[in-house]
Amino acid sequence: MSTGRTKDNDIRYDLKTIASWVPEGATVLGLGCGRGELLYHLKKKKKARCTGIDKDESRVAACIERGLTVLQGDISEEIKDYPDNAFDVVILAQTLQQIYEPAPLLRSILRVGKKCVVSFPNFSHWKVRAMLLLTGHAPVTRQLPYQWHNTPNIRVITLKDFRQYARQVGFGILKEIAINTDKKGESGQVIRFLPDFRATNGLFLIGKGK
Repeated sequence: MSTGRTKDNDIRYDLKTIASWVPEGATVLGLGCGRGELLYHLKKKKKARCTGIDKDESRVAACIERGLTVLQGDISEEIKDYPDNAFDVVILAQTLQQIYEPAPLLRSILRVGKKCVVSFPNFSHWKVRAMLLLTGHAPVTRQLPYQWHNTPNIRVITLKDFRQYARQVGFGILKEIAINTDKKGESGQVIRFLPDFRATNGLFLIGKGK
């Protein structure tokens, strides 16, 4: 999960949407949990029992300061240590595009989680298409704010790509929401008309099997 707003009780629009999918009192594993904004919100608002994993030492320290249980390490490796169905919900928010081998990780989160949430920036948003078409340069947007040479994002994903990938890998999409957020991600709206073209982010609730 990438970093969001600094206030403990005020999180980004996309994270609020994800939080609405988490049941009261659920056990939650956050992968790439950043500074713990979402996990802290779930702990306080949903009484969730939260655990996280992140590779960045400073972010892990920030989580611990908030009273969260977070491990430092590679999420693709650390998740292997958890037993089957250890968590009610596993969350992979704004992190999939940074994963070298997504299929093994997705299988792992579906093994340890009863349900899983995956979100990512939509590379087929109209601004991304327009930048490529009109400038010939790799696009830079508020959801994809890096230059090609310093980006942590090694995958470009569209909503259609993820739906197709679900069929190939063999997991089910239980719920899907396409959203568009403002510049800072503080507010947004659900996109129902032409979501592949107009949405900045895709949020998917996935489960085992097709």
